Amino acid sequence: MSRSLRRGALAATAIVISIGALSACGAGNDAQTLGIKPDSAATTIGDIRIQNANVITQPERNAAGPAVVTATLFNNGAAQQTLDAITLPGTSATVQLHAAKGAGPIVVPAGGKVVLGGKGNAAAVIENGREAARNGNVQSVVFKFSRTGDVPLGVFVVPATSYFTGFGPSSLPAVPSETPATTPSGSATPGAPSGSPSESASGAAGPTDAASASQSAG
Repeated sequence: MSRSLRRGALAATAIVISIGALSACGAGNDAQTLGIKPDSAATTIGDIRIQNANVITQPERNAAGPAVVTATLFNNGAAQQTLDAITLPGTSATVQLHAAKGAGPIVVPAGGKVVLGGKGNAAAVIENGREAARNGNVQSVVFKFSRTGDVPLGVFVVPATSYFTGFGPSSLPAVPSETPATTPSGSATPGAPSGSPSESASGAAGPTDAASASQSAG
């Protein structure tokens, strides 16, 4: 093969490799092309790393109801931290935090992680979610931790469809309800005196007994 032909073959090979690499990158960034998890916000400040952060709204476009903040919270420090609050700067929305069991603070253990959103996990509920966030926007979110302090980042606002179906506003931890006190068996009916003797057991003589006593005396 001549030198010019060899150069042409090498150039063609380089073009094919370049096109293949660009195609792979394009597919990797297009979640719908490969049907994989979409890109989500992530950041690290101090011992805290936040991954997979999103604001997820109701699945129907015009549906009213809460939205949720989802994320995975990592604590790379030697001491546990609590997630004290989540705020959405630029909005009047409030975010209610729920531990996985529905009571107490959300604790991120030392060297461990906590998932916000999804069945059986902790939750961060935006009560007026439709007014606070619009699908397709990037919303500023600030996570406030007991030791690290504020961890801000911009997150995508997406509906609870497709990949996010199981992480949407309907997936809240169950709050244990108080069981009403049961009435002990055998207790008296309200309004009736407890343990009052019946007329036959009280020893009071009825009309028949009085007549019999009179005849005996005669």
